[in-house]
Amino acid sequence: MPVSSRAFGSTDDGAPVRAFLCTNQGGLSLELIDYGATITSLRVPDRAGELDDITLGFPDLSGYLRNQPYFGSTIGRFANRIGHARFILEGETYRLAVNDGLHHLHGGVTGFDRVMWASEPFETSDESGVRFEYVSEDGEEGYPGTLRVETIYALSDADELRMSFGATTDRATPVNLTNHTYWNLAGRGRPGTVRDHSLILFADHYLPTDGAQIPTGEIARVAETPLDFRAPQAIGHHFDDTTTPGGGYDHCFVLRHSTAMAQAARLHDPESGRVMEVITSQPGLQLYSANNLGGLEAHGGFDRFSGVCLETQHFPDSPNRPEFPTTVLARGEQYSQMTIHRFGVDHRTGN
Repeated sequence: MPVSSRAFGSTDDGAPVRAFLCTNQGGLSLELIDYGATITSLRVPDRAGELDDITLGFPDLSGYLRNQPYFGSTIGRFANRIGHARFILEGETYRLAVNDGLHHLHGGVTGFDRVMWASEPFETSDESGVRFEYVSEDGEEGYPGTLRVETIYALSDADELRMSFGATTDRATPVNLTNHTYWNLAGRGRPGTVRDHSLILFADHYLPTDGAQIPTGEIARVAETPLDFRAPQAIGHHFDDTTTPGGGYDHCFVLRHSTAMAQAARLHDPESGRVMEVITSQPGLQLYSANNLGGLEAHGGFDRFSGVCLETQHFPDSPNRPEFPTTVLARGEQYSQMTIHRFGVDHRTGN
């Protein structure tokens, strides 16, 4: 399973960016760039065996260099929101970069999605991928401690995409890493919304939020709410019934874990037959239905609801919520999380 590479342009300060292409025995292909440790393409077959890219993204680097909506990016130092861009750790108050109203989102103004990562392609007998490394210096975006991060994306002959995240620190600091790919199983060759995609979430609870989408601290049941995806239903069925302004989803679900790696979601496009299963070690999943896309050039021309993000992660605002699972990584500890996306086809039409 060889990995090929090519030039993908240069950043504004002249750093060369490379694209890496991994292809498995079934013909699936994964493309990654070292700017933002970003997934730029994932091509998988439909019911008829036709390959298409099932992610949203840009054709060249210029799109990723803009203030774009995190297409395919690695997110850190802390995925999702931290209320009022501050937290207290070991008696000291830390003030973070403000980039979402009064709050901190996805690592700040210059998060891990907007930096160059060191890259090392690799190949084994059954998978190929790229190992990315980045050193986040003490004080970056307001966070304490120097954090050394390793992110691995690999495509296997079993038609699985493996995302592995690891980190160490020299000082206690919150860490919450994820990937922000927007999925549309119909494929870029058939643009449209994900309203008719069928979704199952293995979650009995979710986190209610305030008007700024900061968790209130409550853990609520999904039963008898528009957030009940315990049985398969079309994503768009309750778009107009959620509390999200303008409709759609931007909610964190509490996953129903029974093992260290547990099933989190199953996404299915009835038209193409493509299926994606998500298995993770993370305790939560942020369901985001691309509510803020607007067909703009900075959005790759994609409109609202053109994709869906299934961001496996810890809970938002955890540094300010001691009742949530801790996200604090101490010196001498190893942060380690994994998410697997497994791809297949449902050959039954209309299902």
